[in-house]
Amino acid sequence: MLSSDHAICIRLLDYSETSQILTIFTRNNGLIRVIAKGSHRATKAGSSKFDGGVDLLDEGACVFTDRLEKDLNILTEWKVVDGRRWLRTTLRPLHLSLYLAELISDLIEVRDPQPELYQRYAWTLDQFNTPAIEEAAIALVIDLLQISGYLPLLDRCVACERDIAREKLLFFLPSRGGVVCSTCEGALPGRMVVDPRPVAIARMILGLPRSAGAVNRLPRLTRAQSDPLHAMLISHVQHLLSRSLNTRRYVMAPERFTRPLNRQPITTPQATMVDAPDPTQVDQ
Repeated sequence: MLSSDHAICIRLLDYSETSQILTIFTRNNGLIRVIAKGSHRATKAGSSKFDGGVDLLDEGACVFTDRLEKDLNILTEWKVVDGRRWLRTTLRPLHLSLYLAELISDLIEVRDPQPELYQRYAWTLDQFNTPAIEEAAIALVIDLLQISGYLPLLDRCVACERDIAREKLLFFLPSRGGVVCSTCEGALPGRMVVDPRPVAIARMILGLPRSAGAVNRLPRLTRAQSDPLHAMLISHVQHLLSRSLNTRRYVMAPERFTRPLNRQPITTPQATMVDAPDPTQVDQ
């Protein structure tokens, strides 16, 4: 059976000289793995069923075989709808786009339809051509974690469940999936210091209205505000996956903005070394 849908290519592997293996995020069918046989090969008329090949992050109208028992279906047609060339003109939009593609691939189940998330992802990629790049990326990461059921607890302490809105210093514990207040942090190893202000921004973004894939009234964020949030959420996702994200180093370095809590080591005075007597000066 053949299915037609709209999709965004989020993973790509060249297979032989003419074919490609793709992971596509479709609007109505979720994540699908397909092989595009002969995608780089032109027909006798000079055209191709795949517009000369599928490119990473392209959005297109596609037709593919839909067999549930198959892990790898066959892509039979691909027509580019939006190539979003601006994603390849500067590094920041490209890095964030690949980071979001990796999160979707890792956190969303195969063949789990997510039409709202598809709209959100397409809208976010469009925002990468505007000054709203930082806030759009953070909002999608938060929504993706919420949809997948992996959103960390950000409004109260995971240990005592006390509201943390007035806390001056917070800690994040990936193994417990949320923030920890200053009262409880001493009993929980593996915690990281986080600034309460980015955590408050994340809570505020969660409460903003969404419509047609867009997040309304998003605040303008700078790298100084978005990078600590990326660091915290990346550490959370990496704990869930039990591995490092491939795109982590392109988004930011988490240790730069969140760090394990290190107490000052207890120092002990060093013993005074006494010079040994010179044997030639010892009385016989």
